[in-house]
Amino acid sequence: MDKKPLQIYFEDSWFPAKVEVKSPEGDTYNFPIYHWITDNEVHRFREAIALRVFEDDHRLGKDIRVQELKQRKKNYCWDVYVEGIPHCIKSEGPRDLPFEVRFSFTKEIEFNFTVDNSLEMLELKGPSDCTENWPNMDAIHRVFCRKRTKISEYVQKHWKEDAFFGYQFLNGVNPMLIQQCSVLPKNFPVSDDMVFLSGQCSLADEMEKGNIFLVDYKRLDGLKTSTINGMKQYLMAPLVLLHKTLDQLMPIAIQIPADDNPIFFPTDSEYDWLTAKIFVRSADFNEHQLNAHLLRTHLLAEVFAVSLLRNVPMVHPLYKILVPHTRYTLQINNLARGLLISETGIFTQFAACGGEGMKTLMKRLLSSVTYRSLCIPDDIVERGLEDVPNFYYRDDGLKLWDVIHRFVQGVLSFYYKDDTEVQKDSELQKWISDIFEHGFLSQADTGIPESFTTVAELVKFVTMVIFTCSGQHSAVNAGQFDDGGWMPNTPLTLQRPPPTTKGTTSEATMLQTLPAVNATVRIASTVWLLSRQSTDFVPLGQYPEEHFSEKIPCKLIQDFQGELQVLSAIINARNKSLEVPYTYLDPMVVENSVGILILGVTSTDVGLIQHYM
Repeated sequence: MDKKPLQIYFEDSWFPAKVEVKSPEGDTYNFPIYHWITDNEVHRFREAIALRVFEDDHRLGKDIRVQELKQRKKNYCWDVYVEGIPHCIKSEGPRDLPFEVRFSFTKEIEFNFTVDNSLEMLELKGPSDCTENWPNMDAIHRVFCRKRTKISEYVQKHWKEDAFFGYQFLNGVNPMLIQQCSVLPKNFPVSDDMVFLSGQCSLADEMEKGNIFLVDYKRLDGLKTSTINGMKQYLMAPLVLLHKTLDQLMPIAIQIPADDNPIFFPTDSEYDWLTAKIFVRSADFNEHQLNAHLLRTHLLAEVFAVSLLRNVPMVHPLYKILVPHTRYTLQINNLARGLLISETGIFTQFAACGGEGMKTLMKRLLSSVTYRSLCIPDDIVERGLEDVPNFYYRDDGLKLWDVIHRFVQGVLSFYYKDDTEVQKDSELQKWISDIFEHGFLSQADTGIPESFTTVAELVKFVTMVIFTCSGQHSAVNAGQFDDGGWMPNTPLTLQRPPPTTKGTTSEATMLQTLPAVNATVRIASTVWLLSRQSTDFVPLGQYPEEHFSEKIPCKLIQDFQGELQVLSAIINARNKSLEVPYTYLDPMVVENSVGILILGVTSTDVGLIQHYM
């Protein structure tokens, strides 16, 4: 049978998945479509066997390839939302996006219902203008005791403890900042007698042994902060020093750089030390949301997707392996720009670095994104975290990376037999070139490749893309309500500056420092929404759309799914013995794409607050 492209004529709008054609000889030919047909024009589709541009020698096939990309470049245009951050798709709003990348009917209905009723679901419906401070800790507990997870309950009980404070740098939603410390920063003048009162250890010796770790929020320094409820907000750039002892990390010093600010230690009074940790956790919330979550997963996933859709046709093997990992990403991010970081967005209104400070920070953050930092095996080594005990993000992440890498290597090696084939694939080269230009603003020092020269380079980069869109996003997103459902553990903003004199803090000053009621409730409902799994969730490795037809890639997909099931079983077996299970990289709960929205709440009510006051 001559494998000519399939031509179909339609009268009504519909979304065909695929067409199977049987020849008189009994052979079956699959034509994947997965495309909305909304007109009466002729539509041509290619048979499912993957073809790279240099081997596509059918005259009509070549023409389809050219016309498909020509139309895609019209549908998916680059735009600049804010200068200095990754570019995005040009769109006036979600309904301006092509049908193929928009929510399904099920997702749309469920999403709108959840947003409109989120405060009711959390039992937080009440007056939205409650700008008062929390009167006591019991009031916070009574308001936020209705919706809980096992881990959020654990957080509420243990948030003040130093061991849990250290644990969150490894296995909380932001495991991306901690690094081994071999030299103290100049603005962190800690001496042995300050942190090792017994005299049995020295900082120099412990650093030499690899037992000292640093978390530095320097990128937050000097940001213009928000004004909320008419009050100036505070966001500091603290430094945290931690000591590895036995099987855990313990904080031993906190510096909050500001005029006349002392260094805080665990030996200080209860509220001096707790207040210092609260300033750290607030800094971590802001850094996490804009860096680890928004920039490094959502915005980069959009860049990967737009470049794929503009430069790579459906028949290309790269499109087939990557398109499942772009599902909903463009609409998710479109909504995020309107509901989170716009002038009226939830982050702008209620987070410390909203508004002008947020734009400044986003530009700073992009300079921290390197290729090595996006590849978890390189990142762990670069931060010196290979031997840290009980580091489940690292343990599960490295295993998941390896499983994805084997799958990608198998599929791409099937199509690219040598480096020369990679080099002469112009569509592949345009994909990475656009990513370098529009995602990383042509900054060579990021280490992002401008082109591919070997099969190995291609395999690693595609592995990074899939890991970023699936596992990494899950690691920094899925636990947000676990960590943030108890607000004092992750305050989005702070209303008072850090203490300049020790011995002046108390529970009363802490409550005056924590965010007001309305800001607390808004963010609580947001992180709850972020952590919810939709009913049309597709786990990593599941491919409802059948883009491949060759036996070897199809067998590799089955092997990939089997390896993910084995890894899930290993993680679940390990978690049974843990006081705090780490589930965020379990393949059975990792979504195939960036499919959870960062958003604000549209309801006008805020929540059962005055009753509990």
